[in-house]
Amino acid sequence: MKVSIIGAGGLTGRELIGLLANHSEIEIVHITSNKTAGKKISEVFPNLRFKKNLTFKTHEEEIPKDSLVVLAVPNEVSLSMTPKLLERGQKVIDLSGAYRLHDKAKFEKFYGLKHESFELMEKVVFGIPEMFRDKIKNSQFVSNPGCYATSGLVPLYMLGDLREKISGAIVIDSKSGVSGAGGRTEDIGFTFTNTYENFRAYKILSHQHTPEIEEYAGYAMKNKLAKIVFTPHLLPVYRGILSTFVIQFDNKVSEAEVSERFSRFAAEPFIRVYRKPEEIELKNIQNSNFLDISFRVEDNILVIVSALDN
Repeated sequence: MKVSIIGAGGLTGRELIGLLANHSEIEIVHITSNKTAGKKISEVFPNLRFKKNLTFKTHEEEIPKDSLVVLAVPNEVSLSMTPKLLERGQKVIDLSGAYRLHDKAKFEKFYGLKHESFELMEKVVFGIPEMFRDKIKNSQFVSNPGCYATSGLVPLYMLGDLREKISGAIVIDSKSGVSGAGGRTEDIGFTFTNTYENFRAYKILSHQHTPEIEEYAGYAMKNKLAKIVFTPHLLPVYRGILSTFVIQFDNKVSEAEVSERFSRFAAEPFIRVYRKPEEIELKNIQNSNFLDISFRVEDNILVIVSALDN
């Protein structure tokens, strides 16, 4: 498969080049970055060993029509580029948050952007294979999930029908390395000097991944999922997210009931269920695709701990 990466000069683009460079069935044929246009991969990312030393193009240059296009660009850029790419028949994977939410009002509230191509939400598929594998295979347009959202919604989705017995709000306390919380140069709060030897919560009750968790963690439920109270925190480390869930049920829930639901995902190559929640650590998932999960139950209280690389 031929792949074009738009916005390949940023943090997400670098990670993607590193992942795909060694993939036996993928050939990266086109990379763009307006900031590094004209430079080769070896100049911009000297730590990456890449057999085909491509040169960065600008976003405006022609994209090979026979390639899958991956958008590693800001939300507003994706909103303008995606309709044109789909119209010309390209297959698209969008890494931004522009096409994740099916509620237009929530998108515009949490992202602060006007959505001018919301009709595309009828054809987009959410990029979590553990939930939507068959739909992804046949889709022209995939919107990848957020990192916080994945760490939150996948464990909840794995509870299956037990979600129907949850009472009260689901409390999710998430802690992220700087590259997940931002990796941005425009926000001084995410710079090294403001994170080193520091720890803080941010975007309390206003983070854009909250409605994403609510929408997809409630997928295939008879009733609406309980309210999500999601609080992100910024760790003074580079990469990784660790999330702790506190869930209360109407009645007592056994360890065997939770284990049985989680065991249904045993064949998933990137989900690892551990015996004890104390075993979930960032060092075990950094630089990997794994989502590590464990839990503990006491009476009607369930505590889940998950970790992934942001």
